[in-house]
Amino acid sequence: MLSSVLRSQTAIEVNIQIMRAFVSMRHFLVSNAAVFQRLENLERHQTATDQRIDRVFQLLEAGQQPQQGIFFDGQIFDAHTFVSDLIRSAQKRIVLFDNYIDDTVLTLFDKRKKNVEAMIYTKSISQQLSLDIAKHNAQYRPITVTVFVRTHDRFLCIDNTVYHIGASLKDLGRRWFAFSKMEMLADELINKV
Repeated sequence: MLSSVLRSQTAIEVNIQIMRAFVSMRHFLVSNAAVFQRLENLERHQTATDQRIDRVFQLLEAGQQPQQGIFFDGQIFDAHTFVSDLIRSAQKRIVLFDNYIDDTVLTLFDKRKKNVEAMIYTKSISQQLSLDIAKHNAQYRPITVTVFVRTHDRFLCIDNTVYHIGASLKDLGRRWFAFSKMEMLADELINKV
């Protein structure tokens, strides 16, 4: 403001530099508007994702299991923690229907309480998986693994609660997947086997 009121040569030059700075800033904003829009969209999307994740963790901390949710690719630890907490919450039994298990699923099931039974229904048991199961069961609390070919989706039964899980437990967090708590009781599902 002072440079526009004063009439000296220095004041005029400063006023011109200020105007050029504003023009340059305007050109920068106009030429990068698409970048700023993309950043704003990313920030909005990330904020929404963070809020959903925060809600899941609030429910877990409050001792409640969330009814449904989505994990995105790269959220490997968050997804693993979620399923680990479900397994730890079991009081009597854990039953998994998952066509694509490996030794990581066996290790995940070792987080259960001592008196909790564990059973897995899977599409096939390869020689390697059979060996992994035998070695696991020789050292840790046994997990019963049975061939069952009539399911496509994955279900995790914790006591009498059924969760539909959109990804195999061995692949949690590598890609987007959803989970939802089903209205059906686990006994209804298991009795169909």
